[in-house]
Amino acid sequence: MKAQALGRGLDALFGEIDEAYSNEGTKKQDAVLELSLKEIRPNPFQPRKSFDDESLLELAESIKKDGLIQPIVVSEDIDGYILIAGERRLRASKLAKLKTIKAILLNSDEQKMRQYALIENIQREELNAIELAEAYGELLKIHEFTHDELSLMIHKSRAHITNSLRLLQLSIKTQRALIEKKITAGHAKVLVGLDEKDQQLMVNSIVGQKLSVRDVESMIKNMKDEAPAKVPNIVKASYDFSKLRNKVDFLGFRCKSSKNQFTIEFENEEEIESFLNYLNK
Repeated sequence: MKAQALGRGLDALFGEIDEAYSNEGTKKQDAVLELSLKEIRPNPFQPRKSFDDESLLELAESIKKDGLIQPIVVSEDIDGYILIAGERRLRASKLAKLKTIKAILLNSDEQKMRQYALIENIQREELNAIELAEAYGELLKIHEFTHDELSLMIHKSRAHITNSLRLLQLSIKTQRALIEKKITAGHAKVLVGLDEKDQQLMVNSIVGQKLSVRDVESMIKNMKDEAPAKVPNIVKASYDFSKLRNKVDFLGFRCKSSKNQFTIEFENEEEIESFLNYLNK
């Protein structure tokens, strides 16, 4: 029952923005507004951190030439509006030096703003691999989904979601290399599990030698095969040599002991012979 209830809630979230677009201009509350760009603040819960400058410039040129085909979606705030969906369009419009932008107004609370930003970017496939993994993690946290439940809701395989989340185990430097497209998601997946030093070594090799994913898999396998076997850490026992020490002292021989060692010291062969004769009695 939990999965069904949560599912209906997320399906509703997936549909609200689409419904706003499909009803564009047909209802008073969904009417397209012309808002000043200065009045619109970015969504603080936007999961997307990196934007391709060249792509934004191309979009800006398209908007200058043909206008904005699809409005952005905003929520009204005390001192203006907060962006819910359409950050690329907003940024490109600013690059195009426009003064206003078409927008659809929706009522939204803080949690929905976070959800809208996550869902829109997942649907549009505008996130890089790390941002996508973080978005999946946010949705899992917000809705308390299992990987299987989220898989059904966003129509992605469970393996895809799990493998994406595993990328967050990579070091910050390796994640940055993935975001900057120095390595691919395929490369990154086989680096999960290596320590930070080995990850950096492999990233440098991928970049410098143009290695394929198969090349990297082979190198990692060789690294593991050549790694020296770990010697088990054997805990040494501790013994009480006090009685033995007293007896050896009584016989006139020098001795010393530690936790697990007992040593008798002889000054000459005569002492050795004397000690052996004592043992043979």
